Amino acid sequence: MRILMLFPILFFITNCNGQMNEDSYELKNEETLAYIKEEKLEQHSIAVFASGCFWCVEAIFESVDGVVEAVSGYAGGHTDYINYDLSNNGNTGHAEAVKVYYDNSKIDFKELVNVYFSSHDYTQVNGQGPDIGPQYRSIAFYSTNEEKSVIENRINKIEETTDLKVATEVEELDRFFVAEDYHQNFKERNENHPYIKNVSNPRLERFKKEYEKLESEEQ
Repeated sequence: MRILMLFPILFFITNCNGQMNEDSYELKNEETLAYIKEEKLEQHSIAVFASGCFWCVEAIFESVDGVVEAVSGYAGGHTDYINYDLSNNGNTGHAEAVKVYYDNSKIDFKELVNVYFSSHDYTQVNGQGPDIGPQYRSIAFYSTNEEKSVIENRINKIEETTDLKVATEVEELDRFFVAEDYHQNFKERNENHPYIKNVSNPRLERFKKEYEKLESEEQ
């Protein structure tokens, strides 16, 4: 009996898919939308990336100098409505993503792409670490042809200099849906959450080491 009871606990610790009893079709993100407006975030440059659970990805980008804010949400799907429950069923095509607001006088899109590829396993198909499913797939979004070229050049360089096959999708940004309020700054507000302690924090530390290594190699 103890073994049977342990499995769901371990699954919750190592998987981002924890239901929060939200209504089936309602996005409760009014506080976040108000914050975006009040802080005038839309005046900054933006980039959107998906690479697994947005609890992890948001924290990674917010640790980078020049990033003003990272907002969790959903992108890459084919429906006009989405929320956490619908995303988790994998049928809408949406991936958990982050919208990165950045100061382009301090950091440019190319550097954000370097951050992106230093911060996740870009060889994993339809998942990231313990989070499995198309909602956790790797997608780098672009808004201009120049941004598309930056992403593709980075992928080509990785594949030319390693034996790795990059699974990251490259997709033009269509719509970004802001996620529910409780997802925003999740790591910062839930430091004792098992997923944060066992998955998000180690991933952030791995990123810092990989990014530092990349910067030293490109100097």
